[in-house]
Amino acid sequence: MMKPTILQMGAYPDWDEAPLNQSYDVRRYFEAPDKAAFLADCGPDIRAIATRGELGASAEVIAACPKLEIVSVYGVGYDAVDLEACRARGVRVTNTPDVLTGDVADLGVAMMLALSRGVVGAEAWVRSGEWADKGNYPLQRRVWGRRAGILGLGRIGFEVAKRLQGFGMEIAYSDIAEKPYADGWSFVTDPVDLAERSDFLFVTLAASAGTRHIVNRAVLDALGPEGTLINVSRASNIDEAALIEALQDKRLGAAALDVFEGEPSIDPRFLALPNVLLQPHQASGTVETRKAMGALVRKNLDAHFAGDALPTPVL
Repeated sequence: MMKPTILQMGAYPDWDEAPLNQSYDVRRYFEAPDKAAFLADCGPDIRAIATRGELGASAEVIAACPKLEIVSVYGVGYDAVDLEACRARGVRVTNTPDVLTGDVADLGVAMMLALSRGVVGAEAWVRSGEWADKGNYPLQRRVWGRRAGILGLGRIGFEVAKRLQGFGMEIAYSDIAEKPYADGWSFVTDPVDLAERSDFLFVTLAASAGTRHIVNRAVLDALGPEGTLINVSRASNIDEAALIEALQDKRLGAAALDVFEGEPSIDPRFLALPNVLLQPHQASGTVETRKAMGALVRKNLDAHFAGDALPTPVL
């Protein structure tokens, strides 16, 4: 029996590559020097696309695969997949929710703690000898008992809020509607109002055309010179130019970012800012979660080709 031919958009860890290659005829798009020629050659045979959240599947790639049946995303975000092109063709789309939720929430809280308590700078203070030469590190700001805003109370936002409860924080959130599971947390309809009442604003909503630059200058100014922005969602949810200007002008106190426009080549202005904590899009970057993500990608592919219900369909 011939293996289904799939197009792999980006590299996976070795523990995922082996079983994927065992079950499927894998064509590795990311290794092709001439991608247009590569697609012209193998596109007519492709029945599935295995991709990563940040890579997605463009309308051009989808159009080059006339037999395409499913796009399986390694990640919870699927905004880089052209859903309209998939919908028009009847192509199924899946992602890997839930398995990465806890790790993303953990990193969001870790970034809050690291930035507020100056963990990175204080560690350098010790290593450089400045502690011995100059004395104690400058005082930082506490976390416990302060105000947190969650922009997007989905799976990840909910887990962030649960963790923040352990710090005795006052929690408010914004979403398209009030959530019945947000017991004791304040619902705020306007992101500007949410930012105004927050010391820490966590961005945890799914990216879409409707959420593009939802964190704009007005939100950043409402968060203010004592506020901290933490983004573990998608870069498109934030107006990056407005964010950099707010940090430069100190209209915003600080930011902790795991995602960027054009990553991994980020705006060089970020590198000169002392009030920003930069991470290499690694919120789900634990061995346990990445193994679970890879397994779920394959489960969706396997279910599709077996004619079974998809475990985690998006479309």
